[in-house]
Amino acid sequence: MRGWFLPLAVAFGFIFLYAPIISLVVFSFNESRLVTVWGGFSTRWYGELLRDRQILGAAWVSLQVAFASATLATIIGTLGAFVLTRFSSFTGRLLLTGMITAPLVMPEVITGLSLLLLFVSMEMTLGWPAGRGLPTIIIAHTTFCAAFVAVIAQSRLRSMDESLEEAARDLGAGPVRVFFDITLPVIAPALVAGWLLAFTLSLDDLVIASFVSGPGASTLPMVIFSKVRLGVSPDINALATIIIGFVLVAVVIAGWLMRRGMRQGE
Repeated sequence: MRGWFLPLAVAFGFIFLYAPIISLVVFSFNESRLVTVWGGFSTRWYGELLRDRQILGAAWVSLQVAFASATLATIIGTLGAFVLTRFSSFTGRLLLTGMITAPLVMPEVITGLSLLLLFVSMEMTLGWPAGRGLPTIIIAHTTFCAAFVAVIAQSRLRSMDESLEEAARDLGAGPVRVFFDITLPVIAPALVAGWLLAFTLSLDDLVIASFVSGPGASTLPMVIFSKVRLGVSPDINALATIIIGFVLVAVVIAGWLMRRGMRQGE
C-alpha cells in the first residue's frame, strides 16, 4: 500500500493545483466567447486585451502602487526589524512589536475599514488626503506589507554574526557606516525577498484596496473582480495567462541565478 499511495497522493495534489491553471491557459486561446465551449484556436482575445483601456489603466495603477508600497515597506520594515534586534530594551518596545505583528493576524476587512475611517478623519481635520486615490492605496498597502518585510529582515538580522559589526566599530566606523557597509550588504538577500513579497502582496490585494480607493484609482484585482461578477470573459483568461507567463519566466531566471551562484561558490 505504501508503494502506490504516496505517488498517487502527489499526483492528485499536482492535478488539484495545476489543472485549473492549465485549463485557464488553454481556454485563453479559444475562438469562442463562451469560456467553457471550445471553438478553435485563436489569439483574438489577446488583441482584445491590448485594446481594453480599462484593464491596461488598472494594470498601470497596480504596478505603480506595488512598486511604491513595496519600496516604502522595505525601508520601514528594515528599520523596525533593526531596532527590535539590535536594541534589547527600550521604552515602547512591546508596543512596537505589537504594531509590527498586528497586520499579520488582522483580518483584511478590519484593516481596510480602519484605514478608511482614518483617511476620512484626516480629511475632515487636516484637509488631506482630498478624497481617496493612489496615495491612500499606497499608504494602506505599505502599512500591512511592512509587517511581512519586518519579519523576514528580523529573522536574518538575528542569524547574522554580530562580531562583524563589532569589528567595524573597533576599527573606528560609526553606527551609520557600520549599517551601510556591513549590515546592509549581509541582509540584502533577505531585503530583496521582502521587497518581492511586498510587491506580490500589494499587486494581489483586493479587499484593502476596495476600501481606500476612489474614482480613477481602481487596481487590477478590483477591475478583474468587477468583470468576473458578470461572468468570466476570454480576455480575463488571456490576462491571467500573461501574468502566469511573467511569473514562470521570473521563477526560471531566479532558479538559474541560484544554480549559478552555487556553482561559483563551489
